[in-house]
Amino acid sequence: MGVFRKQASPPEEKDSKSSLGLRLNVFFFSTFVIFCVIIIRLAVIQFVEGPTLTEVETSRDTKSVPLASIRGGIRAAAGEQIAYSTSVQTLYVTLTKEYTAKAVDKETGISSLKPEARANAYALANNLVAKFDEYGDPNGEKLTVNEVINSLDLYFKKYSGYMARKIKSGLTTKEIAYFMEHKSEFPGLEIVEEGVRHYDKDTVAVQTVGYIKPFKSSNTLNIYKNIQSAMKKIGADPGLNYKDDEFVGFDGLELQYQRELRGKNGYQVISVNPQNMAEKVEEVVPPVKGNDIWMTIDKNVQLKTEQAITEQINWLHRNSVQGKTHPDAKTGYAVAMEVDTGNIVAMASMPDYDTNVWTAEKLDSDTWNKIMGNYQNGTITPYSSGLSGHGFGSTVLLGSTIKPLTVLIGLNEGFFGINSTYTDKGIAYFGKDDKSSVRNSSGHVYGRMGPAKAIEDSSNVFMVDMIGKKLYEQYKAKGIDIWDRYMKEFGLGVSTQSGLPNEYLGQINYTDTKAAGSAQAALVYASFGQQGRYTVLQLAQYASTLANEGVRIKPQLVSKITDSAGKVVKKFEREVLDEVTTFDKSYWREIKKGMNSKVSAFADFPYDFARKTGTSQQLGKGQLRDNGVFIAFAPRNNPKLAVAVVIPEGGFGSNSAAPVARKIFDAYDWEYGLDGVPKKSLKTANPNDGAASGDSSDNTAATN
Repeated sequence: MGVFRKQASPPEEKDSKSSLGLRLNVFFFSTFVIFCVIIIRLAVIQFVEGPTLTEVETSRDTKSVPLASIRGGIRAAAGEQIAYSTSVQTLYVTLTKEYTAKAVDKETGISSLKPEARANAYALANNLVAKFDEYGDPNGEKLTVNEVINSLDLYFKKYSGYMARKIKSGLTTKEIAYFMEHKSEFPGLEIVEEGVRHYDKDTVAVQTVGYIKPFKSSNTLNIYKNIQSAMKKIGADPGLNYKDDEFVGFDGLELQYQRELRGKNGYQVISVNPQNMAEKVEEVVPPVKGNDIWMTIDKNVQLKTEQAITEQINWLHRNSVQGKTHPDAKTGYAVAMEVDTGNIVAMASMPDYDTNVWTAEKLDSDTWNKIMGNYQNGTITPYSSGLSGHGFGSTVLLGSTIKPLTVLIGLNEGFFGINSTYTDKGIAYFGKDDKSSVRNSSGHVYGRMGPAKAIEDSSNVFMVDMIGKKLYEQYKAKGIDIWDRYMKEFGLGVSTQSGLPNEYLGQINYTDTKAAGSAQAALVYASFGQQGRYTVLQLAQYASTLANEGVRIKPQLVSKITDSAGKVVKKFEREVLDEVTTFDKSYWREIKKGMNSKVSAFADFPYDFARKTGTSQQLGKGQLRDNGVFIAFAPRNNPKLAVAVVIPEGGFGSNSAAPVARKIFDAYDWEYGLDGVPKKSLKTANPNDGAASGDSSDNTAATN
């Protein structure tokens, strides 16, 4: 009997079944994973991204339209309003389909307003004009029908369809009452409270305060670029949005404190149709009024400073000094800074102008031509207010005002001591084979002197022989780096940190050894003030640093910020920027002793004070012209106030800049007291003392 055996499966069949099982397992596992991913994604969409997506969906059907807040004010130290906003009522119209319905020409494909929409728009314009004439100010400017039609912007050339159109600002109470009572007769009409900016007619520190311009003319500034970028983000606060016609800070404190002054815009949430036209107002969020900025600038001291500069320029035109008048002296700059606090009590750039021109309906070309040379702050920039007769700006060479620091450097570097002597022969030689030379002003020969006397007599040759040349001998070309370090420690060539927009850091020439001829020549010229141009604010900070014996203080222009209820939200205190600790006390006594220039304008000044005159020379039309420079602080041993004054093309600093400084000190003494006792508080005080002391008519020739 045969034996039956089960035939084994071929190897290929076994592999096929194994592969099929594997594929089924992979399929089911993949399906499971996909379903898990889908479930997780749905959960993320619902619970994490849901609110954002809902907001995005809502934004397709609604738009946020900003409502401008009332801008906060800028006040002087005693609270006087220098820049302020008053409330006005403005009529706006939001276009509805009655005025914007369009028809498309079948042949050309061009859309235009339907006749009935155009008729409705003109009917609205006629009605509005009639009511303006009936209830408006009879002495005010009259609007025409065409002007109203232009304001409605029916073809959306200026505004999106849902944006409200400004028709008339400054409504009278009768106009407001009528339109509120008959609002149903004017679809889309709203009356909104807005602010109108005003500036003190006394023109108080106008370039420091700054000015405003419409946002659409300002959005190239970085601050507004950043805001626009932030507004593009989903979930951005609509209150940060700006209106195109909203006035915003463009320069000065108006720009520096834009966020604080502006407050926060309100906004309307408006539903729109597919054509981007307004349907209805869904929500209204009211604006928040801006904060007030309190300057450290004292209005009375500021006005006396401005007056002193103007009077001194006029005096230089009429009176001969050292055998000549100075008709090309057309501008002047001054800064007064409290030594202990850093508070700027005066900052003048003359001539100035009326800042209210910026808030007018239109800045015409004649007005622009009058202000274009003096609307910027000449105490922190090099090209305002206007130009001197030969085109000199406000940053001039330091001249002899650098010499107290030059002597400090020499003492600190060990080139000489406080008891060292030097014989001034009126000329110093330098360069290869000593072929180059420097002389003292007017060829003076001062003879035997110590460091303090070198400052007092303003000896150029002492500075050259004892500091400029020795820096080169000690360090070679590296001497320029040593000099540069000292300059910056005293605030020359670096930011004052005032925070004012567009602050100029100065022009440093001593690093250009090729222009000077050599590294030694650069140091020689720098030693007596002919290698650096700096702003008047930098000079005031420099003078304050000398008074503080090496402690550089931040200039403060704002003392506090208050909200609309008067509550203080921020205060500004004394802030130390740098402190030089390497100078011996004896060095400070020596340079303060030397800051003793002879200035006739201070002949009867009741305080012992430290000062240094300067006369920087600048080439203009082939001739060297003299710029007047002056720095001082008072009292000498317990300093309260530091002052810097520059009069381009004014001649010697003792005759041009010093008389202005005298009047500033007098004005401050009257208001605050250089000894801590305000002279206006004394029963026997003469109220005219602050204006009359140091009459510039008493200018006589004095040493530089």
